[in-house]
Amino acid sequence: MKKYRLKDGKIMIVREGNGKDADRVLQYIKRVACESDNLTFGEGEFNTTLEEEVRFIEECRKSKNSLFLIAEYRGEIISCLTFSGGNRSRIKHYGEFGITVLKKYWGLGVGKTLINCLIKWAKDSGIIRKINLKVKADNTKAIALYTKLGFVKEGAISRFFYHKGEFHDVYVMGLEID
Repeated sequence: MKKYRLKDGKIMIVREGNGKDADRVLQYIKRVACESDNLTFGEGEFNTTLEEEVRFIEECRKSKNSLFLIAEYRGEIISCLTFSGGNRSRIKHYGEFGITVLKKYWGLGVGKTLINCLIKWAKDSGIIRKINLKVKADNTKAIALYTKLGFVKEGAISRFFYHKGEFHDVYVMGLEID
C-alpha cells in the first residue's frame, strides 16, 4: 500500500487487490460502465459473478506476471488496473493492461499514477519485458498520456468497437521494459 497526492491535493491509496475486494470491485465496475464510451463494456454488460471475480483477483495475486491494482480515496474505489501476462513460457514476459477511473477523478493524475505503478512493478518483476494496451483511436487524452509515459503506437485494429451504431478503431500501443 502506498499513498499518492492527486492534483487537487487529495491523498489516494494504491494497493494490490485481494479476493475480499471482489464485491466492491463489481459495484465499482457497475458505476464506471455508465461513465465512458471508451470501455469494452457498457451498463449491464459486465456479467462476472462474485465467485468469478474473487477467483480472478486471487489468480492475479498468485501469479508472478499478473497484477490487480486498486486506487482508493477515503475507502471508495476510484480506479482499477489489471495486467495479465502470458500463461506459456514463450509469452510469459508479455501482457496487456486495462484501466478504469471514476469520471469525477478524471484529470487528477489517477491513471498516470497507476500506470507508473504498473511500469515499476514490471521492471522489478524480472519477468515482464513488454506491456501492451488497446485504446480507442479517438481517445486523444488517453493516447497523449500513454505516449507521455513512453508507450508507442504499434498498429491499429479496425472496427474493434461497435457502439451506438458505429464502428470504432483502436490503436495497439506498447512499452518495452529493458
